[in-house]
Amino acid sequence: MAKAMREPTFWILTALASHPLHGYGVLQEVARLSDGRMKLQAGTLYAALDRLAAEGLVEPDRDEIVDGRTRRYYRLTDQGAAALDVETERLRTNALTAARQLSVRHGLEQTA
Repeated sequence: MAKAMREPTFWILTALASHPLHGYGVLQEVARLSDGRMKLQAGTLYAALDRLAAEGLVEPDRDEIVDGRTRRYYRLTDQGAAALDVETERLRTNALTAARQLSVRHGLEQTA
């Protein structure tokens, strides 16, 4: 059985799944994709990006200078996409199991 991925990691990888983003873009995309349920702080994000890069799940894509400041873009690696696939399947399986159990419960409540 695959080990559960931490929720911030899941959302960061999900945000990077479709295209490279710079740090602030990742923060915005995570908030958008999670309907505001996950709000990462900049310090947390950059520590997570460093860890994910060390694990080979993300990598720097490019740097660009905007208003005299460097923006580093990150992209999901093939290994990161595979890890996200595994986590997505784990979550899907868990949700289906819970839904089945709840349908049994609801069936029992209706017959009582």
